[in-house]
Amino acid sequence: MRKWVPIVLLLSAFAFAVEKPKPPTITGDYQETRSADVYTGQCFANGEMGTAGDQALLAWRIARGAWLGQDLAGLSVVAAVKASATLGDPYADPYPARAVIIIDQRASAEQRAALIEFARHMAGPLLARIERVIVAPIDMQVLHQAEQHGRATLRAGTFAAIETRAIGAKDHLCGNEETFYPPLTPTSHSMPAVATTDRYEGPGLGVSWTLHDKRSAFVGSFAEAGQ
Repeated sequence: MRKWVPIVLLLSAFAFAVEKPKPPTITGDYQETRSADVYTGQCFANGEMGTAGDQALLAWRIARGAWLGQDLAGLSVVAAVKASATLGDPYADPYPARAVIIIDQRASAEQRAALIEFARHMAGPLLARIERVIVAPIDMQVLHQAEQHGRATLRAGTFAAIETRAIGAKDHLCGNEETFYPPLTPTSHSMPAVATTDRYEGPGLGVSWTLHDKRSAFVGSFAEAGQ
């Protein structure tokens, strides 16, 4: 007598055998600058805590992927942040922080909304209080060739600019430098760099800054599950 396996059992086994599709990934380049050195020694870091490091620029350029159903490939978003204390100081609370978002002018209204939510997702409480949203042309470049290691540029209208280079032997001032602070947002790869230019001149934060030649930058990439 032939025995038949119940259809329900067959369907259950098939359901377990089929791997659930993974959500699509959004990937791209990332830049960050701070008003305190991120690659430094303990003595230099202690000297800046409480007096610097409460300002930051965060920038993402999406290479491929979507967010909230919007294809964001080729678009960029920048955040300028003014915190309440040195970002990364374990003994001080940087929140609340104020932020200004700069959105790529090439984005549609729907893409602009998705870019804002993507930046909020990546930066968390740093972007909980957005004071202003600005639409401007954004040109963000991270050079991936080996000979251009650590080099990146950002122009966000007339409001924000970043230029970086690799850290070299002359940037070791005390001999025990390390990556003292991690990046402020999730990255799949990052390296500290020298910010030859770190500038924000815009509304919303009550402060502007122009800094040069600080070991205060990160250059990297991100890969995040889409939403």
